[in-house]
Amino acid sequence: MKPYDIKPETMTDATIQEFTQAGSRPGLSPELLELEKTRITSTKELKPMEFLFSMFDEPCFPRRELVGFTGRAKSGKTYVMSMLMVCSVAKELMTFKHTPQPSNFSLQPSDITPYKVLWYDTEQSDNSTQDILKNRIIPLFCKTVGNGEAFPEEMFDIFNVRNIDRDRRESYLVSAIEHYKPDLVIIDGLRDLVGDINDGTVAQDLIEKLMRTAQDNDCCIVCVLHQNKSGESRDPRGWLGTELLNKAFDVFATEKLMPQRIFKLEQLYTRKYDIEQCLYFSVDDDGLPCIAKAPATSYLSAQGNNAHDERGSLNNDYVIHHIDGSWEMDVVKLFTDAFQGHDTLTGEALRYAVMTIGHIATRRLYNNCLDKAMKLDLMTKSKDDRRRIEYRLKTT
Repeated sequence: MKPYDIKPETMTDATIQEFTQAGSRPGLSPELLELEKTRITSTKELKPMEFLFSMFDEPCFPRRELVGFTGRAKSGKTYVMSMLMVCSVAKELMTFKHTPQPSNFSLQPSDITPYKVLWYDTEQSDNSTQDILKNRIIPLFCKTVGNGEAFPEEMFDIFNVRNIDRDRRESYLVSAIEHYKPDLVIIDGLRDLVGDINDGTVAQDLIEKLMRTAQDNDCCIVCVLHQNKSGESRDPRGWLGTELLNKAFDVFATEKLMPQRIFKLEQLYTRKYDIEQCLYFSVDDDGLPCIAKAPATSYLSAQGNNAHDERGSLNNDYVIHHIDGSWEMDVVKLFTDAFQGHDTLTGEALRYAVMTIGHIATRRLYNNCLDKAMKLDLMTKSKDDRRRIEYRLKTT
């Protein structure tokens, strides 16, 4: 008998039933036995997806998943991390809302179950990390919650590991997650867990280990990574960024808009729930983030994107040229043509159609066009029975 032959009498009832349902029979190698555990069927019982937060009422930051965060240096990434940490122990903050978990539906609307947070800071000094805690996170909590409620510091495990050898940071992180059992993990930044950001094998190993850690510990792991230096894309940097893009459930990006000094948070990619609106925020006199309006006029990006280069790639049929040399998108024609042959389009389908026929290369320009189209009252916006955003072109 081969060493990997399995006798039926040695198998559990559950294993035999699983093989029967899968159309298999006992006598599988250890590799196939392991593979059978991963089989997906329409009747297999799985944990329902649970989201820690919502943004503009769309679910985001799921348990057992990775979420990517990117942006240039000083573009507001750590401000957003501060917002998430405060929202973990507060009902809502700006456009973020704390999401009740399925086991907590009996709670009153005014109640929440605070999330445990693990903030793993690899970049800043001890003093900078403590300064953010004392002078941003705690004051932002007090401002948000009010009523003199004390900041629940026991819900936070904050570690600054900049002075720990790089080759130990990854194992320490996994050990901390397994021990402290956080709901939300923030790795700020991911790049400092590896020696070479462009080593594909190292990048794949790290991202796969983080995926398993998130799955095994029922938490959401947020990975902060600077974006590409070239400016040609807003994707996170290097092979590590590519692996993160491939595996993350959501990827968000921050940007600093000049000269207004307004920060912008945008969802770049998602596996399920499109968040079409962008969050704009500024910093008040106390150094705390606060809601801001989107710049009403054209702005320059601190990333140095060239508006002329962006225009040069567009379909000229949808560009209006002015005598003073300025230009704008003909959103009426653009969106009308995008709807040809369709009564309604989902948000994803509309974006694909508009960006395709208009030769629009950036989500930023598309969102500007969408905002203008909605302000011109060209379309109605609603949700279908699957909670997908859909648009309908108004007839004149």
